[in-house]
Amino acid sequence: MHSNLSAGIAQQQTGGIHPLLIASLAVALLVGIPVAGVLSNLFQTANPDAVNASGTTFAHLWATVLPEYIGNSFIIAVIVLLLTATIGIGCAWLVAAFDFPGKRLFEWALILPLAMPAYVVAYAYTDFLQFSGPVQTALRAMSGWQAHDYWFPQIRSIGGAGILFALVLYPYVYLLVRNAFLERSPRMWDAARTLGVGPWQAFFKVSLPLARPAAAAGIALALMETLADYGAVAYFGVPTLTTGIYKSWYAFSDRPAAAQIAAVLLIAVTLLMLLEQKSRGRARYYAVGSRTAAQPIHRLRGGAAWSAALFCAMPVLLGFLLPLLILLRLLLREESLNFGARYIGWLQNSIVLAGATAMIAVAICLLLAYAARVTKSRLQAACNRIVSMGYAIPGAVIAVGILIPLSHLDAWGAEHGMTFVLTGSVVALIYAYLVRFLAVSYQSVQAGLSKITPTMDASARSLGHGLGSMLWRVHTPLLWRSVLTAGLLVFVDVVKELPATLTVRPFNFDTLAVITYQLAADERLAEAALPAFTIVMIAFVPVLVLARAIAKGKRQD
Repeated sequence: MHSNLSAGIAQQQTGGIHPLLIASLAVALLVGIPVAGVLSNLFQTANPDAVNASGTTFAHLWATVLPEYIGNSFIIAVIVLLLTATIGIGCAWLVAAFDFPGKRLFEWALILPLAMPAYVVAYAYTDFLQFSGPVQTALRAMSGWQAHDYWFPQIRSIGGAGILFALVLYPYVYLLVRNAFLERSPRMWDAARTLGVGPWQAFFKVSLPLARPAAAAGIALALMETLADYGAVAYFGVPTLTTGIYKSWYAFSDRPAAAQIAAVLLIAVTLLMLLEQKSRGRARYYAVGSRTAAQPIHRLRGGAAWSAALFCAMPVLLGFLLPLLILLRLLLREESLNFGARYIGWLQNSIVLAGATAMIAVAICLLLAYAARVTKSRLQAACNRIVSMGYAIPGAVIAVGILIPLSHLDAWGAEHGMTFVLTGSVVALIYAYLVRFLAVSYQSVQAGLSKITPTMDASARSLGHGLGSMLWRVHTPLLWRSVLTAGLLVFVDVVKELPATLTVRPFNFDTLAVITYQLAADERLAEAALPAFTIVMIAFVPVLVLARAIAKGKRQD
């Protein structure tokens, strides 16, 4: 019965195309505009007003700065790949397969660094480790050394940036790989053990190969976030593809150059995703057997137990607790905390932007997920895939891709006596956020909707409910947790977003992220501590909710 009803729903068309599909096509087009705007400038001739312009902009960039940008970005990405894989997979394996002191705490505490934006951690560690910071000051006090008597590693370096990114991005790997380990088939594990394979050999020969897709997905997310970052690398003075975009846009006023560097960054991210898929070949990663059986847990004792606890504690300490304590120290050191009108204005701008974007994103993603459920067409699936790719596009690329067509539209309007003023507006900024974070919202909404059985749709239709009535009266009450989660995730991502906000925001319109970056860039770290701490506290709430859900789910298992 329900298949006939679903077919009947899918056949409700306007002009031959379902209205939900038309709306989905419009959303996919809007998400694709930034990419088209960037790629359209890839081989544009150089701006005659730009500094040292010669030939095509791309040729000039390749002959001067682009190799350095690509090289630095590649080195940082390699460091992040190695460290996030080691930390994320190692911690996931320990908490999934072994029992040791503090295991229940580490199960959820290991995701806390997600609440720390990379640029905030960069400011905190710079204050902590610089020459005038507490670490080197204490070192000189204890040893009696002077400035040139000792060597100390520089946090503001390529290596420092790579380590910093790994400390805040490894939870992507940990979350996905931990779930993969918990869902592994005990039957395969038992078969390996009966063949005389020890726990560590079983890890490398059985569990790790099965968890490879999850590990690759987590590492890819971490690498994409690394390539998209601007605040941390700009503060460290490390020239990367992202900093090159801003330098071309602002310092040299060369928009073709900015667009072409953005195209290189976009191509790098695309190749990263394709390389991971290609590397799998025809391999398949099925876990044969029951997934509901009890997972084998091995109790560690003595030095092994405490070593496991230390291995899991260090990422939490270095990626969350220590930066948080440094921010608190900076706050307490600031003689007069400014909770006045300026701080309220930054907070208000951040909350209004994040709240508006979250509500619009949830509404759009409900439409997309519902359209996929109703129409079941390949075109609809393609639209949703395009929207889901937005999160892989760096904020700097989105900003450039949006501003180029909007500036042309503004110019066209001025020529025809119309005033749009879209460039540098709140509307453009929310548009950039939606392109970047619709994928985050869509995944949560789609996952919630997929849990609602189609027979409920059939029952609602048989009782005379239309599409709108069925969504409001049947699906919405069942989806509210997924919708709330989707909105919360988008809200936090918008509050933390820096690259797109810096480029697209209206004149004299500051958010917590922007003001934190500006104060830190002026070496006013103590003043930057208050907005930075506020960002962390806002991000901490959903991360804590997720952590509690993980702990609760584990207890139920």
